[in-house]
Amino acid sequence: MPETSESAGSPQQERPSGSERPRPLRVLLAGGGTAGHVNPLLATAAALRDPALGGDPGTQILVLGTAEGLEKRLVPEAGLELALVPRVPLPRRPSGDLLRLPHRLGKAISAATEAIEKVKADVVVGFGGYVSTPAYLAARKAGVPVVIHEQNARPGLANRLGASWAQAVALTFASTRLKASKGCTEVTGLPLRPAIATLVAQRATDEGTRQARVEGAQALGLDPDLPTLLVTGGSLGALHVNESMTGAADALPEGAQVVHLTGRGKDAPVREAVEAAGLADRWHVIDYLTTMEDALAVADLVVCRSGAGTVAEMEALGLPCIYVPLPIGNGEQRLNAADHVAAGGAQLVDDKDFTADFVRRNVFPLLGSTRLADMAAASQSLGRAGAARALADLALEQLKEAGHE
Repeated sequence: MPETSESAGSPQQERPSGSERPRPLRVLLAGGGTAGHVNPLLATAAALRDPALGGDPGTQILVLGTAEGLEKRLVPEAGLELALVPRVPLPRRPSGDLLRLPHRLGKAISAATEAIEKVKADVVVGFGGYVSTPAYLAARKAGVPVVIHEQNARPGLANRLGASWAQAVALTFASTRLKASKGCTEVTGLPLRPAIATLVAQRATDEGTRQARVEGAQALGLDPDLPTLLVTGGSLGALHVNESMTGAADALPEGAQVVHLTGRGKDAPVREAVEAAGLADRWHVIDYLTTMEDALAVADLVVCRSGAGTVAEMEALGLPCIYVPLPIGNGEQRLNAADHVAAGGAQLVDDKDFTADFVRRNVFPLLGSTRLADMAAASQSLGRAGAARALADLALEQLKEAGHE
């Protein structure tokens, strides 16, 4: 997999003779709904356009999204144009929605076709979700190449459909069972949020790791020299994680500290338990943190859920983890963590088994242990920090192969 723009058919690689410059790429990026779809899209857009990231400022980008998703706010804030498409969930069982699907999907495909024509797209890059299905179908009808990024270990319906004719499929996890039927399939990792990508770059050297740790500790009021456990249960699954952690507060080892992100409105019971245990100076309770990179820079071990974005960031940063998959959905969180666990960089425990006793016996003893150092080394072996650049290069290759340089 090419790692730089110079090795992936970027506009700078092969110039025509004379003074004529190759024209910039024109691309439709399709994805939205949740931050899990929008953030990788925005990271890829930056890699396509930002010269500091190997991009071309002349790249023409149009984003296809819905009026209901986070993209409605985040895409314009990133300085990108957003074209709207009707949200069309694909029914998983017979219902009235199934009967209405052809008409709804037809309208969505028409909207996606208009977006392709508006930007005169050389390629459609899709990130899955409701938006991507009409984008893939419209691209196929228009003869426009498709590049797909699948962030989850268990691929979604839209990306399974699009992979049937996509020129390229990029995967976050090597174990994901999805491939381009007629094109290439690459394991790129997940395009990272800029703040996390910056931290990954800092942690590439011992000096940078130490500097990031000290700066993160100062920002959060921590001691940079103490073994540090970061706890975050996410917005949906924080309550049980919070209860299990505080139930074991009396067993926190001397000389260790905790950064506990409780979730909005869930901090009061945690603060009470920590104060009752006399640990307020070493158990730092925060309900919500906008600068997550500060906490990650200080962390030696992380207790967290295993959404695709979380796992990809932990692997890229080389952080040992205790994953507690959310006990809902189709089991994809367990699959997301599988590669990290198999490599020896993480442990996985079912939600029902993540108890205060488990924390006492299996979490706290890791802090400062030689086993934690082994887990960190295993985690670092999985890190893929160049996913946004790699995905941008896959898009650029479609321009080269079409002969439009």
